Amino acid sequence: MGKRSVIPYGPQHPVLPEPIHIDLVVEDETVIEAIPSVGFIHRGLEGLAEKRDFNQMTYIAERVCGICSFQHGMGYCEAVERVFGVEVPNRAKYLRTIWAELGRMHSHLLWLGLLADGFGYENLFYQCWRVREKVLDLQEMTSGGRLIFSVNCVGGVLKDIPQEKLDIILKTLDEVEEECKIIKDTFFQDYTVQSRLQGVGILTKEQAHDLGCAGPFARASGIRTDMRKLGYAAYPDLDFEPIISTAGDSFARCYIRTMEVFQSIDLLRQAIAKIPNETDLVTPVKGNPNGEAFMRVEQPRGEAVYYVKANGSPNLDRFRVRTPTFANLPGLCEMLKNTKLADVGLLVITIDPCVSCTER
Repeated sequence: MGKRSVIPYGPQHPVLPEPIHIDLVVEDETVIEAIPSVGFIHRGLEGLAEKRDFNQMTYIAERVCGICSFQHGMGYCEAVERVFGVEVPNRAKYLRTIWAELGRMHSHLLWLGLLADGFGYENLFYQCWRVREKVLDLQEMTSGGRLIFSVNCVGGVLKDIPQEKLDIILKTLDEVEEECKIIKDTFFQDYTVQSRLQGVGILTKEQAHDLGCAGPFARASGIRTDMRKLGYAAYPDLDFEPIISTAGDSFARCYIRTMEVFQSIDLLRQAIAKIPNETDLVTPVKGNPNGEAFMRVEQPRGEAVYYVKANGSPNLDRFRVRTPTFANLPGLCEMLKNTKLADVGLLVITIDPCVSCTER
């Protein structure tokens, strides 16, 4: 047995611009154990439910995470809508799905760029982010915001997307798809990429299941889990299956997110082709919510859980969120065991961590 040392990773690190601290117990250059330490950011977003009414909380929910902003707002609204027992107009369901998949695309392209940057492939990093800008332009064109849309409301959505803008989305998706094919070929065929990712940071299906992993992290280990299949928004009308891999390594996580970009393109085309030609976008809600509800949505990083409890007043009793990064931290610590110290930064990236939303 070699000499064991404890090496701190973070809370400031050039690979991850968010404060996460992990104590790494190493033996020579091999990680034996990883002990996480979170709580560097006290945001108090859940506690604001006591000071802001249930409509204002929509905008606070969107700010749990900037990258997954739309789905946080949608998940919160869907939970409150369950309390009221209201049915969202069909066109609003499709609009929510369109914005959700645009958000998934930009999040995955952002992550692919950060992954490339993590192992020093600067050209690939810039290419991923250059393509992502086209998706952000679509989000800005349709909602007015590039990251935080503020189009969700309890009962539906605040804005419509006219047909001419839907046509622009379809045209842009054709361009993005062709450029993403080049990105995919680079990630899947380049020797440097494969040497850094294949066989590194393996998490078995059993480990991922026992540790409660979520999203692409879980699907890369062979778990067929995708909250979109539960049937919220317009997803029941769309044809798709969860993308999975059985390898459980870093390359599998790259594969899942890369292929989900193409899946989102397909889902957007389906949604635009099927969107109802209606004028109603909001089902009015009367009075204040009274009761409790539980909602699960599939964010780009994985399953997010929303719980709301209301007492008939404008302010909620409770607003609780379980974010996918919170669910994936135990899997990360297990995955880091028996890996090389030099791979730690890259492995942390592969779960696509969002520390700010974890410390909501």
